[in-house]
Amino acid sequence: MKTLIIAEAGVNHNGSLELALRLIEAAVAAGADVVKFQTFRADKVISRFAPKAEYQIQKAADAKETQLEMLRKLELDLAAHRQMFSYCRGKNIEFLSTPDDADSLNLLVGLGVSRLKIGSGEITNAPLLLKMAQTGLPVIMSTGMATLEEIEAALGVLAFGYVRRDERPSLDNFQRALGEPEGQRILQERVTLLHCTTEYPAPFEDVNLRAMQTMAAAFGLPVGYSDHTSGIVVPLAAVALGATVIEKHFTLDKDLPGPDHQASLEPEELRDMIRGIRQVEAALGSLFKLPAPSELKNREIVRRSLVAVHRIRRGERFSEDNLTSKRPGTGVSPMQYWDWLGKEAERNFGEDEVIS
Repeated sequence: MKTLIIAEAGVNHNGSLELALRLIEAAVAAGADVVKFQTFRADKVISRFAPKAEYQIQKAADAKETQLEMLRKLELDLAAHRQMFSYCRGKNIEFLSTPDDADSLNLLVGLGVSRLKIGSGEITNAPLLLKMAQTGLPVIMSTGMATLEEIEAALGVLAFGYVRRDERPSLDNFQRALGEPEGQRILQERVTLLHCTTEYPAPFEDVNLRAMQTMAAAFGLPVGYSDHTSGIVVPLAAVALGATVIEKHFTLDKDLPGPDHQASLEPEELRDMIRGIRQVEAALGSLFKLPAPSELKNREIVRRSLVAVHRIRRGERFSEDNLTSKRPGTGVSPMQYWDWLGKEAERNFGEDEVIS
């Protein structure tokens, strides 16, 4: 199964449409399936009192800037989104974005996106989750910072939004929708969960990739991985463990100003990650243990056959003194060694001659 690779541009356009289009070009050149952005109106998402996270503070002067002030500079308007969406279509790459508020959700639906992305920070934002599900679109939901119980609660909201139109939203009704066959069926059709560690960059010891498998077993849904570690090793490992989706931040230049550039891949690194993922996919193969076509030609060369230790005359009996095993494997298998001990030779054999 081919892994869906999402090149996460996020806000690495720095509020510039020109830079956003260049990021799309880089994602296409790297071989990504999807390029993803973040769509928001900062005033509707962030309080003016919200501080920056540690990773968002790049220099001492930034410490006085609030998170709201920072993200206002990173907004892109409807016209810019239309151009980005159209540009992606022309480049044959899927446009995806994370809506962080209801207006942004409506903007993306109006563009005609084929699915939505739920960021880790919104997993407890039940009103927004409900509106997303009510669009009927498939969703990919990141689960950074979440417990299994919180993921289950979020899935209940999505199940309710997908299948219930007339009932009043409530925690009880969310749980009921999640437990019904129809709710389970539609979640399996439309929801993919991404394991994630919400730190930039994420320490390797905090990644806990096996939790991805725990989520798959707990919820019976496709599971992938949203990576915030340095380098490309962990996404490759995630694919080997069964990730169906890989999401990774990228930038044109890690030295650009902005909150996410330093924890992102540059274009050549993104290309290397995608190439590595495709190689891992090819290497995973099937569940069957059989000789590979490429190794069949070597089997007779490197395996052994029964051979004569020294000259054996016709009528002489094979014994431990005159029978051993050596390459090539074109004669009797050494697995039959004991069956041949005591048999009479039906013809003469020279030293090192294969017994056949």
